[in-house]
Amino acid sequence: MRTRFFNHGAGFIVQSLWPLAHMLVIIFVNTLSGRAAPYGESPLVYFAAGLIPTLAFMYISRFMSLSVLLNKNMLSFPIVKITDILLGRAFLEIIAGFVTLLFLWIVFVTLGLSPYPDDPGQAIMAYLTTILLAIGVGTIAGVITAFLPFFATGYALMGIIFYLSSGCLFVTPNLPDQIAVPLSYNPVVQCVEWMRTAYFENYSDRLLDKEYLLTFALGSLFLGLLAERLSRRVLMDES
Repeated sequence: MRTRFFNHGAGFIVQSLWPLAHMLVIIFVNTLSGRAAPYGESPLVYFAAGLIPTLAFMYISRFMSLSVLLNKNMLSFPIVKITDILLGRAFLEIIAGFVTLLFLWIVFVTLGLSPYPDDPGQAIMAYLTTILLAIGVGTIAGVITAFLPFFATGYALMGIIFYLSSGCLFVTPNLPDQIAVPLSYNPVVQCVEWMRTAYFENYSDRLLDKEYLLTFALGSLFLGLLAERLSRRVLMDES
């Protein structure tokens, strides 16, 4: 917590407010520009349903990618392992994400909006699967960055691509098949589609493939842990 913001535990609040501010700016810009909600009664809730999984993936995986690089000195303690650093960072970002959701809920309720999905169970599953995907991809990125520090910059740029192609700012199923189908192979798109089908009963699920998303998430986690296991001795010796 101290290494994330201002070398002070209170910086954790800023950590949660930062994605909230990001989310609110995007939501209000789209609302003030006159964009109506394609589904539901409020454009704020509609855009939030897409931004929540997108930003959760981006923040968790991005800071996991930097975790080993920024905390290599912790490996000098024999009890600390590489997976401790990776999962510790993931845990911190997940908690921050839940705090962000709490703040967003307060904002929506204050504005008189209903932030509740039509299918809460599926919304929870979509969010948890997004976290699993982020941890898997973040583990891979974290191991690569530990060997190739410049990869962190490349992954940050990839995050922009994930963001713009995730469908959080448009309705992916409404696009022509020659565009929508290739986009659907992006696992972040699947996270957004799952969340939106949970929020809006009449939202099309023609692109949603839960099995693909779960397979991709578990496969990423397996590859990430395997890469960590194979490179552990080298990383520990470097520390």
